[in-house]
Amino acid sequence: MVHGRGTYLHVKGVEREMRKKAMAPAAVAALLLCFGIAGVVSSASDHRYKPEDPVPLYANKVGPFQNPSETYRYFDLPFCTPEHVTEKKEDLGEVLNGDRLVVAPYKLDFHVNQDSKVVCKKQLTKEDVAKFRNAVIKDYYFQMYYDDLPIWGFIGKVDKEGKDPSEYKYFLYKHIHFDILYNDDRVVEINVHTDPNALVDVTEDGDIEVEFLYSATWKETTTPFEKRMDKYSQSSSLPHHLEIHWFSIINSCITVLLLTGFLATILMRVLKNDFVKYAHDEESADDQEETGWKYIHGDVFRFPKNKSLFSACLGSGTQLFALTVFIFILALVGVFYPYNRGALFTALVVIYALTSGIAGYTATSFYRQLEGTNWVRNLLLTGCLFCGPLFLTFCFLNTVAIVYSATAALPFGTIIVIVLIWTLVTAPLLVLGGIAGKNSKTEFQAPCRTTKYPREIPPLPWYRETIPQMAMAGFLPFSAIYIELYYIFASVWGHRIYTIYSILFVVFIILLIVTAFITVALTYFQLAAEDHEWWWRSFLCGGSTGLFVYGYCLYYYHARSDMSGFMQTSFFFGYMACICYGFFLMLGMVGFRAALLFVRHIYRSIKCE
Repeated sequence: MVHGRGTYLHVKGVEREMRKKAMAPAAVAALLLCFGIAGVVSSASDHRYKPEDPVPLYANKVGPFQNPSETYRYFDLPFCTPEHVTEKKEDLGEVLNGDRLVVAPYKLDFHVNQDSKVVCKKQLTKEDVAKFRNAVIKDYYFQMYYDDLPIWGFIGKVDKEGKDPSEYKYFLYKHIHFDILYNDDRVVEINVHTDPNALVDVTEDGDIEVEFLYSATWKETTTPFEKRMDKYSQSSSLPHHLEIHWFSIINSCITVLLLTGFLATILMRVLKNDFVKYAHDEESADDQEETGWKYIHGDVFRFPKNKSLFSACLGSGTQLFALTVFIFILALVGVFYPYNRGALFTALVVIYALTSGIAGYTATSFYRQLEGTNWVRNLLLTGCLFCGPLFLTFCFLNTVAIVYSATAALPFGTIIVIVLIWTLVTAPLLVLGGIAGKNSKTEFQAPCRTTKYPREIPPLPWYRETIPQMAMAGFLPFSAIYIELYYIFASVWGHRIYTIYSILFVVFIILLIVTAFITVALTYFQLAAEDHEWWWRSFLCGGSTGLFVYGYCLYYYHARSDMSGFMQTSFFFGYMACICYGFFLMLGMVGFRAALLFVRHIYRSIKCE
């Protein structure tokens, strides 16, 4: 990868420099658009300024371009550090997003041009030079916010004229030029250039005196203030991107319709034949031996083993389903605009806390339907089933971030806030939901009476065991979403902007339909083989798509990304494990609910002695 760059963050300049870097088009779009996704609220709330008024400029973070989770505070690199570093107050979502804003050392007053103004003269020690050289080698970028507008650029370049890596030259940019566009009394756009001739050679260790400079040029534009964020959200709306998305949707729909239609036709014909056969058998010979799924009508509604854990899985899955639906609603009404990523983290924390009552009610009411008695233990299990692994993962990854001194490490105050939300909101709502579920008088609706002793399950071939059935169940839903998964991964673990939530919602609906249908089909085949232990099997088959998604994580990490290092790797696989576990619980709940409806329907349609 060639690192020769002269100019950054002006649209055409970035494209030109990215051609030099021989980067994929996705990376070009990434660098242009990615860093405008964390919302920052300006101190000048109305964004109106008079000439020579100070305009807020915040430095946010620096980090390797290929490792989006590995970011550090701006002044962790030995730039011109003021005597008193002023930090900006941030909301919960911004902190969770890894933003750590401080007042930048550049003074860009409204409508005031600057020409090669000195920020500071600094004597870099050997250690400082080594830090900068390491940052240039790892392709570090910086990110700032000027009047809420995101700006970013690389801190240096690598000259690879020599074929041998030992002959590479490493240079640090020391002169930044700001091009600022304004309309009347408002800032509309800002672009950043780095002077390709103002370089500092940091190849060799040694003390160096560096004079850091900056310039600013103000120009008038006719672009209205209301449209100043449009350029940050255009990436995923470009025609060729839309074509890819719609092609993937149509491809998934056709595949799903063909496969589900094929299965539905077979299933309906088989069921119809079963109903006719069983009705004929009842009329002709009452003492005739029963076969197939009617044979096990006295066992099919026998409650599953570990019913407390099963109910807790259903409760947690229902809560995560509600959380996903609410997030989609907020996304479709335009809450998560491209440069306001912090809002997504805030919404996840708040909505998860508020929906905990759903988990408590669903788990406890179903547990009581299964004639469970220790509802308090069931409620505790429900509360810890998803939060427990997530908390343990967070503790490990936060420790890693602290060791790396990365901005992903949450401050102690933020951890206290999250603990208080869990203690004062999540836990009480979980208990209230559990009490309401315990007091609900709903009984389990079983069309057939359950016999006293379970029938023995006949020997089954290997492909009817749980693991092969899960593999078959997870493949079809995964095949319907895997194309869209790339765009989601490139947004969450890369630098793309994802704004086409309507398409994502369509994919989500397809996922639910396919998961429900494939689970119903496999449940029928299981019952037809006289295997009546379908409760856990339907849940595991429904949730198996989550395991396929985690398998895709391995592929994405090695084949589609350039992530490296222990911190980025542990963050990627750690948090993706939690997300896929959440998918497993949610889709498992969907699969079981669909299977339960189906089983009740078919056994209600025949006479059960």
